[in-house]
Amino acid sequence: MYTPPPAPSPYHPPAPPAPRRRRPLVLALVALLAGIAIGVGAVVLVLDPWGKAGSCGPDGVRLNVVSSPEKYGVMKDLAAEYGGRTVDGVCVEVAVVSKSSGEAMTALARGWNPAADGSAQPDVWSPAAGTWVALLRQRLQEAGRTGIVPDETPGVAVSPLVIAMPRPMAEAMGWPSAQIGWADILKLARDPKGWGLYGHPEWGRFKLGKTNPNYSTSGLNATAGAYFAATGENDGLTAADLDRPDVRSFVRDVESSIVHYGDTTLTFLSGLQRADDAGQALNYVSAVAVEEMSVRYYNQGNPTGDPAAEGEHAPPKVPLVAIYPKEGSIVSDHPYVALETMEPRKRALATDFLQYLRGTGAQERFARDAFRGYANRVAPAITRENGLLPDQPARMIAPPAPDVLAKALAGWESLRKRSNVLWVVDVSGSMKEQVPGTGRTRMELAKDSLASAMDQFIGVDRVGLWEFATRLDGERDHRELVPIGPVSQNRERLKAKVGALQPVSDTGLHDTALAAFETVRDQRVNGAINSVVLLTDGVNDDPGSISLETLLGGLDKESGVRLFTVGFSSGADHAGLKRIAEATDAHSYDASDAADIDEVIANVTANF
Repeated sequence: MYTPPPAPSPYHPPAPPAPRRRRPLVLALVALLAGIAIGVGAVVLVLDPWGKAGSCGPDGVRLNVVSSPEKYGVMKDLAAEYGGRTVDGVCVEVAVVSKSSGEAMTALARGWNPAADGSAQPDVWSPAAGTWVALLRQRLQEAGRTGIVPDETPGVAVSPLVIAMPRPMAEAMGWPSAQIGWADILKLARDPKGWGLYGHPEWGRFKLGKTNPNYSTSGLNATAGAYFAATGENDGLTAADLDRPDVRSFVRDVESSIVHYGDTTLTFLSGLQRADDAGQALNYVSAVAVEEMSVRYYNQGNPTGDPAAEGEHAPPKVPLVAIYPKEGSIVSDHPYVALETMEPRKRALATDFLQYLRGTGAQERFARDAFRGYANRVAPAITRENGLLPDQPARMIAPPAPDVLAKALAGWESLRKRSNVLWVVDVSGSMKEQVPGTGRTRMELAKDSLASAMDQFIGVDRVGLWEFATRLDGERDHRELVPIGPVSQNRERLKAKVGALQPVSDTGLHDTALAAFETVRDQRVNGAINSVVLLTDGVNDDPGSISLETLLGGLDKESGVRLFTVGFSSGADHAGLKRIAEATDAHSYDASDAADIDEVIANVTANF
């Protein structure tokens, strides 16, 4: 049963932690962990960072912790401080990896697979919110599986959902004194004048950034928050409420203002940072649903929240501020789930690490990053100067019951913004190279992942498929396999054509990327997410093609078409692919380890 965290209370600085002896080898290995980790916006893969024996020696025990990305930086720091501690005569080391709450929940529900899920079976799981624990319990119960989730899952930190908005836009709506909520967002999204409603037509239409609720806690809480706002309820949401026509209309209209979805909020915050660097912050996105501390991370110039990146980028010229929805905020309670599948000898270690995380020193570390601590205390970093309001949220609402939340997620699929997507797949000769450790080629792995991706679209989405190499169709480097059309009519054809892909010739990347972009631009669907997804394992090696600069010059950001790229090997032109994606306000994905392609393609598909 959900127990809301206590009401916000003033922050009282805890006593400084007792001095602890750092172990040089632990710190060196943590530095290695930071060096081989992908940033907070993606799954972080740790290739057994402690080896067979870390600073504790061969008799030490490692506690494997899977953390939500939002607090990964803090958890990583605290694990380093804790490492080398002795509990009941056992030397303990803690390895923390980052995985989105939705992905981790799904992995645990189906049975954790280290090869597919990117890390060893976790001993402890700490998602961003207890809603994921409730959903996991429900799925395990439906599958007849027990003995995985304990009854008690105490929290280690609290952070409310906020609507992060560039400060000038928020001030135009009356921030910080005005009460603003989802209803105001809906009114702005529906008005054809856009920001002209508030005297700023130069800002264009209202554009909302929101993560996919099947992956991200902020997306999940924002979706639930929109349902609450639509019903006017704050004490409960019923399954019957979700079927009301006025409620469905409200949520559909909120979703219609979405720019595109994403697997993590970093997709939007990194894009906003790039736009701010270019002096275009007010043109990229109008608001993003995030957890409170993400506003401070962004305003420090470090949207990842990774301590290793502090100071690498200047604070933004246009900072974000937090709007606490007047209808009420769903609060993420960051539970600590000591999984019952862990080895019995680790239980005391897991309990000790929890006590450490809830201790004064660790809670001070959470507070430094604007987390409110498990007791929901207002941290010193929660100030108006940092874009946060210490007297908010004025109202907290409990998340829906698991069955209602599951129904809301299922209903969201029919209410979300539609997709108009062209998938463009590299079939150059290098795609037949074997991927070490898999016994399969890049092409074989890609085909399985792409076939699964086609099942994620619903019938009203529009999807097409191209292949590309060099001179596949006369002088053209690309060939249309399935024209863009309703998935209700072409799903099986899409999957059949994916299954028939065969590697040939070289890589005609630049000509193909521009042609794909122009095709989607010409077949643009109003009110849909118009995108290209281009997957390649190489570099442009067609000597007669256009240059990268010519390609970039032809990518019209104002068209609203986004070109997402996937680099499917260490030999791919990752720098060039990143520039191509960013030129259209999209994201570039790194699948240098081709064995990770399932996860990467799933993250790409989360944008739609």
